[in-house]
Amino acid sequence: MRAEVHCFDLRVYYEDTDLAGIVYYANYLKFIERARSEWVRGLGVDQAALKAREGVVFAVRRVEADYLQPAVFDDILQVKTRLIEVTAARLVLEQSVYRGALCLFAAKVVLVCLAATGRPVRLPRDLRERLNES
Repeated sequence: MRAEVHCFDLRVYYEDTDLAGIVYYANYLKFIERARSEWVRGLGVDQAALKAREGVVFAVRRVEADYLQPAVFDDILQVKTRLIEVTAARLVLEQSVYRGALCLFAAKVVLVCLAATGRPVRLPRDLRERLNES
């Protein structure tokens, strides 16, 4: 696993902010979710097809988050995603949100693979191999 960093750019909209004019804390989770979706897409994984073909989906099991500095309306942010571990049924990612060189938010995210029943299942072998090559 080479652990390449995937970058996803976004702009802070008024709807992302709270009464104080800073990004509402829960919106960072939305930002990193969008970035993860684009990271998976960039690996060539069609999540809808994965669900239809294999009957499996990804779900967040755990998030450890540190809010370091506030982002504000109209900021241009970059979410950096890096895969740090792949197991039979779990992915561990580091995700950070930057404004320029300044890190505003950092998270460790654990994803699990689930069957339609909601039970944990192993990642499909081809997907696990693709992730280990990324």
